[in-house]
This record gives sequence, structure tokens and C-alpha cells, in this order.
Amino acid sequence: MDNFTYHNPTKLIFGKGQLDALPSEVAQYGKKVLVVYGGGSIKRNGIYDNVMEKLAEINAEVFELSGVEPNPRISTVRKGVEICKSESIDFILAVGGGSTIDCTKAIAVGAATDTDMWNIITKKAQANDALPFGTVLTHAATGSEMNSGSVITNWETNEKYGWGYAPFTYPKFSILDPTHTISVPSDQTVYGIVDMMSHVFEHYFHQATNTKVQDRFCEGVLTTVMETAPKLLDNLESYEHRETIMLSGTLALNNMLSMGFSGDWASHNLEHAVSAVHDIPHGGGLAIIFPNWMKHVLDDENAPRFKQLAMRVFDVDPTGKSDKETALEGINRLRDFWTSIGAPATLAEYGIDDSSVESMAEKTVTMRAEYGGFKKLNKQDSLAILQASL
Repeated sequence: MDNFTYHNPTKLIFGKGQLDALPSEVAQYGKKVLVVYGGGSIKRNGIYDNVMEKLAEINAEVFELSGVEPNPRISTVRKGVEICKSESIDFILAVGGGSTIDCTKAIAVGAATDTDMWNIITKKAQANDALPFGTVLTHAATGSEMNSGSVITNWETNEKYGWGYAPFTYPKFSILDPTHTISVPSDQTVYGIVDMMSHVFEHYFHQATNTKVQDRFCEGVLTTVMETAPKLLDNLESYEHRETIMLSGTLALNNMLSMGFSGDWASHNLEHAVSAVHDIPHGGGLAIIFPNWMKHVLDDENAPRFKQLAMRVFDVDPTGKSDKETALEGINRLRDFWTSIGAPATLAEYGIDDSSVESMAEKTVTMRAEYGGFKKLNKQDSLAILQASL
């Protein structure tokens, strides 16, 4: 493995009733609070009222930004930045899932600079500071509650990019109460499961050597999620299963699993290009693309890596099979598992045909001609994977 320094400054506050910690956590940063949330589900399920009651305990002056999109847009970020600047906001509180948190990270950075936030996201400018922010997580999926990353879409230009500026874009704290996820519907629960599994796969495929500990971490999270997912989908109100999935989502992308190496991330680049054009759910896009990426990059040299995954996570018996045959069986079992829990398998399920494949492939190489840490891909590779995903 490579040399590394691991530091994650986010305070994780996990478990039932942990919203009680909110007043003391927020009070450290000031009284003028911008609460950021999405389409209003937190008002229907009571989380909004509970948060407001806690903020009232410290006499916080609360401002609100609602309507954050599932693929959060730069236009919404700009609205939040304007509120922060005009109202001299002290602290931002994201109440929602990964999209709300990603949007909040961009608002926090944008509020601390005179530069338009899109220039920072596209790396034309750098971030040097951010307003402090925290999160109350309501959807287990992205891991954004304990990392510095964010993904923002520019719908006017059909661009979607991941970005982040550590340490500024780490939440000061994140409150994770599994009861806050019980009202998440089946389809969104599935998308979250696919997303967190995809994050682990992105870590798993890398070029470093001697990553025995990290491999087992990754395999453990994957097998735990796969064991728990069907049980949760059979009983969406199970606290036990929500708890397991919630912690799995956080661990999948708080950098613990990838200590000592950098993962691949080509599948995320591909999905960002698809949803930049078609605005589909991120987890749905990953469910379609990831197995096709696996089949595309699989070769004789890297087959042992895929074989290890197939044997340890998907229980493939390698007897009488070549490494590639074992690997392919593992990939097919991944596809079968995702299909079994209701995830999509083709872009056609979202009404996407080959008419936009060229434009999507072009977007995968807008920032760089080649991408991917496990195996370098170019536009022709993008075209092949997207065609296979139709």
C-alpha cells in the first residue's frame, strides 16, 4: 500500500435520540442558522419540527433554503450563498440526504468567497475557507455526512462534477439517527443501497499492493449490506436493519476503507455524465453502469482481483473455471442481486436510447482525456460501456 495520513475531523453522533445533541453542537458556532433541505419530506415525517424545536432551545435565528434537487444544482447553491451573505449567517445545517449535504457544502464554500461557486467546482478557482456546517442525515446512501466530497450539477450546461476541498468541506458534526430513515420509501432505499455498495467497489478496484486489511474491510461492508438489504426491504420500518444500512453508508465513503490507496471512480464519472443529461437517480444510474464497467475492463491481468471479489463476496466456486470465468460469474451475481432488490439494469428503463450516447460519452472526458484509477479509459471506452448499458 502507499504511505498515508488519515484524518477525518467530522464528529459522528450516531443512534436513536441523538438529535438531542443538536443545540449544544450548533451553539458553538453562532445563532444565525441557515437550514437547508429538499422537497419537504422532513415536514411530513416530523423531522423538520423536531429540528426547529432543538434550534429554538438556543434561541437561534433560523433562515431556510428548501427545494434542493436530487441532483443538486448550482442555481440552488447560488441562492444559498446569497442568503448567507445577505443575512450574515453563522452556521449552515443540512437536514436531508446526500444531495442536501452536497448542496450545503457548496453553499458553505461559496459564502466564504467572492468567486462564483461554479468556478471552484470546475477547478478554475480554489477554495480557501468555508462557513461551518453540520448535518442531520435522513437518507443512508452517499456518505457525504462524513467526507469532504460533493457533486453539483449545472443544468444550463448539462455538466455534473464531483469536487471537494478538505478540510473546509468536512461537516463539523453529523447526527445519524436511524429512525430518521424509516420513512424513506422502497425505491429510494434501493438507490441508497446501490450507491453505498458502488462506493465500496470504487475503493476495491485500485493499483496498490498488499491491501489485505482494506480488502477485508470492503468485503465485510459489502457482505453485510447484501445480507441486510432484502430484510430491510421486507420490513422498511425495522430499526435494526436501518441502523446497519445507515452505518454501512457512512463507512463506505469516510475514507477508512481506502487508507493507503486511491480507487477507480470511472463508473461515477460515467454516471455523472448520464445524469447531467437526463437527470436520473444517481443510484439507479450506478446500478446500470457498474456491472458493464466491470465487464469492459476485465482482462487476464486484472482477473485475479475480480476473482477474489467473486469468491469472497458472491460465493462463486472457482473449481474448474478460469480466473476470468470466475470473475464474470461474480459480476453476473452482482447484477442479479441488484435486480432482485428492484434496481434498474438498463438505461432504457429511464427512457434513454442511443440518441444521446455521443453527448454523454463526450462529457466523460470534458475535464480530462483519460479517467479511472484502476484502468484508464477514454471516450471510446465510454461509448462502449454506455452502449452496453442501453
